[in-house]
Amino acid sequence: MATYIIIGITAVISYICFTNQGLFDKLAFSPYRTVKNGEWHRLITHGFVHADTTHLLVNMLTLWSFGVYIEQGFQYLGLGLGGYLGLYFGGMVAASVYDLIKHKDDYYYRSVGASGAISAVLFTSIFFNPFGKILLFAIIPIPGILFGPLYLIYCQYMNKRGGGNINHNAHFYGAVYGIIYPILLEPGLIQVFLSNF
Repeated sequence: MATYIIIGITAVISYICFTNQGLFDKLAFSPYRTVKNGEWHRLITHGFVHADTTHLLVNMLTLWSFGVYIEQGFQYLGLGLGGYLGLYFGGMVAASVYDLIKHKDDYYYRSVGASGAISAVLFTSIFFNPFGKILLFAIIPIPGILFGPLYLIYCQYMNKRGGGNINHNAHFYGAVYGIIYPILLEPGLIQVFLSNF
């Protein structure tokens, strides 16, 4: 249920921001304004804003594909709604920390989108079901345990290469958070992961 609420709220706010530049600017992640003006809400609000319809649709489709499963899994394991929201919003914050430090003096740097949070959800699903299939390029099914390392290597490569408008740091750190978070919540879950092998 929470996954559908997040998708609905994100879709509405993103849609409004497509034509409301003032609101877009107030919600976008600006490390400079976050630190200098104490606008810490931006660590969360930027996840409700997307650059365009394609960005929004891809993120929300991915969240729907994995979030419903993970939300149910957290309920089943007794980690509850709070545990799931901690994954999603914690992933959003964790994915932003690197850029917060790196760009805190860059007035012009901006970032939007829920990619860090969604990477966290996706990688938690790999943690729980490492041999579950993920569609590479939305076509080729490969096991999550293979997709995960390839994805992390790709993110690091693209980040070093530079250019483009995709925040590969957010993807990378959100993914790492998604692997670590379940173990922090319940250390015994490492046995669940290992038992899948």
